Formats: sequence, structure tokens, C-alpha cells
Amino acid sequence: MKIQVMVMLLMIMGAQNTYSEDEKQKCEAISDLLSNDVIMPTTKFWSQGSKGRVPVNVEAFGAVGDGVTDDTQAFRDAWDKACSLNNAVFLVPEHRRYKVNATRFRGPCGDRLLVQVSGTIVAPEEPEDWDPTNPRTWLHFSNLSGVRIQGGGVIDGSGSKWWASSCKINKTNPCKAAPTALTIDLSTGVRVKGITVQSAQQMHFTVSRSEAIRITGVRVRSPRDSPNTDGIHIGESTNVVIQNCKIGTGDDCISIVNASSKIKMKNIDCGPGHGISIGSLGKDNSTAAVTGIVLDTATLTGTTNGLRIKTWQGGSGYVRSVRFENVKMSDVENPIIIDQFYCDSPVSCKNQTSAVKISQVIYRNISGTSKNSKAMKFACSDTVPCSGIVLNNINLERENGSLETFCNCAMGFDFGVVRPAADCLKNDKNSRCDANSQDSDQKLIHTEL
Repeated sequence: MKIQVMVMLLMIMGAQNTYSEDEKQKCEAISDLLSNDVIMPTTKFWSQGSKGRVPVNVEAFGAVGDGVTDDTQAFRDAWDKACSLNNAVFLVPEHRRYKVNATRFRGPCGDRLLVQVSGTIVAPEEPEDWDPTNPRTWLHFSNLSGVRIQGGGVIDGSGSKWWASSCKINKTNPCKAAPTALTIDLSTGVRVKGITVQSAQQMHFTVSRSEAIRITGVRVRSPRDSPNTDGIHIGESTNVVIQNCKIGTGDDCISIVNASSKIKMKNIDCGPGHGISIGSLGKDNSTAAVTGIVLDTATLTGTTNGLRIKTWQGGSGYVRSVRFENVKMSDVENPIIIDQFYCDSPVSCKNQTSAVKISQVIYRNISGTSKNSKAMKFACSDTVPCSGIVLNNINLERENGSLETFCNCAMGFDFGVVRPAADCLKNDKNSRCDANSQDSDQKLIHTEL
């Protein structure tokens, strides 16, 4: 695959029969990125039609399912039973609404456990009714291996009153943590398929400290004005595949944060929301490490951002080996953006010299419409410039008016059709990044989206 890509690139870039050493190095860099696929481990999963299942129905443990009665203890008791067995099905029946407070579904469990969510699991509506011992999580699954969570049911966080009290909505309120609706933590080989997660109190679905997780056909639904309601959030995890998912929310459709690697997103429908984001990273002078991120085939509609990498000043570490390709956008405010001056704070952020290093980022086959005049923004650190940015076959338009590309300390090159032009990318790695060459009111792009 790598050899084929290199041959193709040399044919594209070389109008003559001789190629400079610099061109060959560029081709090798691009081919490495294009062949950087996520490979899922060969974990053996059971099939949906496997026989010999042991059903464990939450109603057999006292769950009522009327949406009013507290079914928390019934869910906990049913889980303890299902987890202790091999070939068990933890069953949430359809046509019921089960009111459940914060619960931790802990493993390890017996072999081949299936969680079948056919009905609706609903959280308490009043923040005052929340379990104070679990302020950050609602349905928290941990220490699992080879478990499958599936079904056409709904996980409903009843988040409207949480949103109304958020400091993002009511500036007079203090900023407080709110629960994540669904969490997969400290787990391996878990598959999640077909469920809907909606109206989360804060984040909808988090994968943390886990490996070999596959998320397929999941739907996320919340209003565009719901604060901090990231759709799928990945942190401290490796070998995660997110595919065929439809996400509409009030924050990032997908966010990938520190200590994450080999994350592949495929066939993603995003909007409303803040787009697909790596970050934020480097807050409070922290160190970040994110590598091997692939987005292949996505549609973004009416989002505030498209493809975004966001880091705080003062951080350290790196983001590298990232590929965004085959993406269509419609009426997106910031289609392509690297922002190393991210500042999600009620007060201005001070300028700092250290920064997360961003390198080896390729954008390929990106098309659609931009809502703003700056369709591409590469606002990189003055002292730790971005490097290895590659643009290929970019075709962004604006319904009324022209488009441009903004660069600050961004090193890279483009080839093929690139609209708007990205002449501001520095193609010489030895070029001095002159912080004073940009207008002071444009150089720092602080965003709070």
C-alpha cells in the first residue's frame, strides 16, 4: 500500500522526470500518513445468534419501568446476577421507561456477557435528586472484557435542568461538573451497537482508559444550545473504532483528548455541534500525547467548526500522524482549524511560550461550504510551530463572498486543487517563524467554542 501511494504521489507532484530529495521526503511523509490505518486486535466476539443464553431481566428483580418508580436497585441486583454468569443477557425490555440513578456496572464478569437495551433508561430530572457519591457519571461500565452492549433502546439523561443551571447558560452560576450519560472505562474488547444516547446532563458517551473498543451505529441527540454535551469523547484509550454514527449535539460531535492513539472514525454524520475535535490539550501546563487519528468519510452540517485541533498555551507534548479525508461540509463556520491559542475561560489567557507540538497532519478530499471568510485557519504557536501540514484536493466555497486561508507559524505544503489557496503555509522547515509578521489582532485566535 505504501509503495503504491508513493508512486501515485510522485506522478502527481513531478511534472518532470527528476525529483528533488525534498520532494521524495514529502512523498514518504504523506504515504506514511495515508497508510496509517487502525488495526483492531483479533479478539473473539460471540455472534448475535449464539445459543445457550441465560436471560437476566431487570423486571425479575423488581424494576417497574413506568418512568416514575426508582428502578436503580433492581438494575444493580440484575447486573450482579448477570455478571456472575457465563453467556448471560442483561435485558432491559422494550416499551418501558426505567428510571435509574447513578450506577456503576463493574466487572470482571463471566464470559460472553450481552447487555441488551431495548427499552428506555431515563435519569432523574432534578439535579437535586442526583446521587452525590457519583457527581460525574450516570451509567458507568468498568473492568469489562469482550462485553457487547446493543439494542434499539434509548439512554436518556434528562439533561434540560442541568443545562439551564450551567455557567455556560447562566453566567452568574458557578461552573460545576455534571454527569456523563454513558461511560466505558478500564475495559477491553467492548462493542457498542445501535443504541441512542440523548439529552445527556453533560457528555453523552465517554471511552476512557480502554483498548479495542468498537462503536457502531450509535446515535447521539441533544439541542445545539445544550452546553458541554460532547457526543463521543475518547481519552487515554487506544484502538478505538467509531463508525456509522449520527451525532447532533451542543458541543463536539467527537472529541479526542490526551493519551489516545490509533483512533479511527468512519462514516460519521455530525450536526449540529462543534465538529470533530482533537483536544483541548495542554490546559494548566499539562503534557499531551495524541497520535494515529483517522477520520475517513464524514458529513458535517451547520457546525461551528469542522475539523479542529485545539490546544492551550503553556502545554507540552505532541499531536501527530493525523489524517482527515473524504469530508463534506455544509454551512460550517470554521471548516479547517488548528488553534494553539484556545482559551475556554471567562478571563483572558496569558501568553506562554511552551506549546503542544502539532505535526504530520493531512487534509485530503475536503469539500463544501464555509460560513466564514477564513475557511482554513492554522493558528500555530510562535515558539513551537506546526509542521508537516499537507493539503490535497480541498474545495471550499462560500455562498456570498470570497474565502481565504490564515496562517501563523504553520509549516507544510499543498498539492492538487486547493481552494482557498494556502500560500501562507511555509514549505521550508528552516524558515524562521516571525511572530511579528502577523497583525496583532489576527495572530491570536482565542476561541471558546
